[in-house]
Amino acid sequence: MSYLDHIRGLNRHDLSGFRPLFVGGQETGWVRHGVAERLARFGSVFEVGAFGVAVRSVLATPEERTRAIDEVMAVLVEEGAVPPPRGERYPVSPHLTGPALFDVDRAHAPVFGIRTVGVHLNGFVNGADGLQLWVARRATDRTVAPGKLDNLVAGGRPSGLAPRETLRMECEEEAGIGPEMAARATSAGFVSYGLETDVGLKRDALFVYDLDLPPDFEPRNTDGEIAAFMLWPVLKVLETVRDTDDFKFNVPLVILDFAVRHGILTPETEPDYEALVYGLRRPPV
Repeated sequence: MSYLDHIRGLNRHDLSGFRPLFVGGQETGWVRHGVAERLARFGSVFEVGAFGVAVRSVLATPEERTRAIDEVMAVLVEEGAVPPPRGERYPVSPHLTGPALFDVDRAHAPVFGIRTVGVHLNGFVNGADGLQLWVARRATDRTVAPGKLDNLVAGGRPSGLAPRETLRMECEEEAGIGPEMAARATSAGFVSYGLETDVGLKRDALFVYDLDLPPDFEPRNTDGEIAAFMLWPVLKVLETVRDTDDFKFNVPLVILDFAVRHGILTPETEPDYEALVYGLRRPPV
């Protein structure tokens, strides 16, 4: 394997199998042709044609759109056309931090090919033993990537919360990091990707934060999502990224971004440097 393999693996999609989704005149997502044909049955909610899929303008508010689309998705769940809901609500917007046009269950975000937002924290220690990164191992009962390695803190941004608020919540739940310590985390941009899956098009942007932790810090999980924490030299973390698929599928992008920004991967040491840097932030499809 190589670092680039992770980036390529997260950016596989063929848009010829999709058509755009419009909400309030704004291109907001991508819907598979087969799903679009199913949505055409619900003419009071969706207009469907060669142009794409549009949410009817009569649904003028986010609340109206959310209610109507939830009713449609409930029918499609009953028919087995889309996965059952997960009970987590995500905001839908053409912009990463823009106002929500409607809310959707997390399981249905790729059905509509919307851009979803997550937060990931690089918890690092820079001490006598050199630069080290905290690595989490996910619990084996997780729906997504059970038993895989993860960042110290990571989670999706739910409706109603800004990225920084989401980070503060996830820090407390996943690693026992209190609000005062979490507030010291520095924003470091985002990484993004677009991956075609069985459900649809998964388009994610992960807001990245760095937190310089004291050597005596010990993370403590409180929500059952993490089975263990390890403090590894950053080179061991990078070797694991490069040579294995031990990390949850999108975490390598966050780690590679950290390594580039901290001068660990450089133009002199990494032959694929240019492709790596460009690949970490793919434009919206």
